[in-house]
This record gives sequence, C-alpha cells and structure tokens, in this order.
Amino acid sequence: MAMNRTSTSLTVRAAIVSLLLLVLMLGGWHLATAPVASAGSTAGLTQEQIDYLKLMGKDPAAGTQKSSGFPTPAQLGRTIVEELSDPFYDNGPNDKGIAIQLGWSLLRVGLGFALACVVAVPAGFLIGMSPLMRKAFDPFIQVLKPISPLAWMPLALYTIKDSSVSGVFVIFICSVWPMLINTAFGVASVKREWLNVASTLEVRPLRRALRVILPAAAPTIFTGMRISMGIAWLVIVAAEMLVGGTGIGYFLWNEWNNLSLAHVIFAILLIGVVGMLLDLGFAALQKKVTYVE
Repeated sequence: MAMNRTSTSLTVRAAIVSLLLLVLMLGGWHLATAPVASAGSTAGLTQEQIDYLKLMGKDPAAGTQKSSGFPTPAQLGRTIVEELSDPFYDNGPNDKGIAIQLGWSLLRVGLGFALACVVAVPAGFLIGMSPLMRKAFDPFIQVLKPISPLAWMPLALYTIKDSSVSGVFVIFICSVWPMLINTAFGVASVKREWLNVASTLEVRPLRRALRVILPAAAPTIFTGMRISMGIAWLVIVAAEMLVGGTGIGYFLWNEWNNLSLAHVIFAILLIGVVGMLLDLGFAALQKKVTYVE
C-alpha cells in the first residue's frame, strides 16, 4: 500500500514538473517570436524602401516589426485547430486532410512491419536454436544491418518501379534486423533446464518451440518489435519526403515548400505524438508477456 502511494506521488510530481517545463517552453517561444516595438515612421523613406520593409515583415507606419518569420504559439494553435477540424478532406493529389496523410503512413509502416515479423521471427528462431545457422548467418547480418534503409531506396525504385511499394520495402528492411537479432538472442537465452525437462518428457520439437521456447523468449521478441517499430516510424517520414505522393513525410515537405512553418511544426508534433502512442502500445504488449521468475 505504501509503495502504491509512493508511486502515485512520484507520478503526480513528475506530471507537475512536465507541465512547468511545457509552460516555460511556450513562454520562451512566445517571447522569442512576439512583435518588437520600434519607432516606425515613413518620413525620409522612398516608396520602394517602404515596400521592401513590408516585404520583410516590417511596417514602419504601424511602428512595429516582427522579430522573425517563425510562427508564434498562437499561430500554431490556430493551425492545429484548422487541420483537426476537417482532417479527412480530399481536394486532389497535393491537398489532402491530415488524417488521410497519416493513414497512408501508418498503412505503409504496418505492411512493412508485418512482412518483417513474418521473416524475422521464424528466422530468429532458426538462428537461435542452431549454433550452425547462427555462425552461417552472422556475416550477412553484420554486413547488412549497418546499411541505412534509405540507401536501399534507389534500388527499390529501380526494381519495383512503384514509390508506395518501395516505401513498404524500406520499412521492411529497417524493421527486420532488430527483430531478428532480439528473437535469436531470446531463443538462445532460454534456460537449459527448461529444455532438458521438455526433452525428458519427449515433447515434440514444434510443441517445444510453441509451449516452452516462445513464452520464454516473448519479452525479448517484443523488445525487438518495439525497437523496430520506432525505427520504422522514423524512416517512413524520410522515405515519403523522397518518393512524394502521400503520407505525413510528404505533407511536411510540401508545407516546407509552401513556406508554411506553422504547418511544418504541426506535422513534427503529430509525428512525435503518433510515435509515442505506437511505443506505448508495444510497451503494454511487452508488459503482458513479461514474466517474473
């Protein structure tokens, strides 16, 4: 009971500190982007000079000027309300709602991640259960693992000739390695005593894999999946910037080309929130399969 009260108290205090940090960040942002008063006057200025000052965000007649072109927190708030008020509109190839763009990104990530699971988990079992396979596959894993997923994009575009499918392939190639390595490690780390008991009871190999090895290695496997999902969500943004068309990465890059920094910041925040939710989901799954010895 006392431990629960301590945990609750710590959570409340952490929430208060986080809220204070957020207020400080927003306050600093507001001060840095707030208009600065100036002794503005059009006296002695030609019409060309006045037009130039207005073009640079300065208004001599009003006596104020912007400190920078960076959006204020209020402008970002208006952008968030505007985007979330109608997230499913579709006005053509370059003008879609944020929910549609986000849906395309999640679809690509989901497909690539699912393909990685289909390949990595069985291969990880094979490598983890066989020292021979472990030594045979290790050189290939060590060579292919450090390659940036985006380095595969030109080859994927050339061979597949479809930008959306190429994006799925890039997600697959970046997701497969953490999952494969963690699965192999989890399988190889299963306690020898449990395997000996299964052998004594003459448990068939398939049943042993599903009833003994899989539950024991599940926490490590889900750790690999959690890492893979984080990398996949990170990579899809960069991939969509390259291939274009649809997706949150394309939305961000398109708004940058339109010089709409408020929309760029909104996209960055949305990417972070969705990434956090995906990680929390896998953390919850990992907690469910984690056992206490």
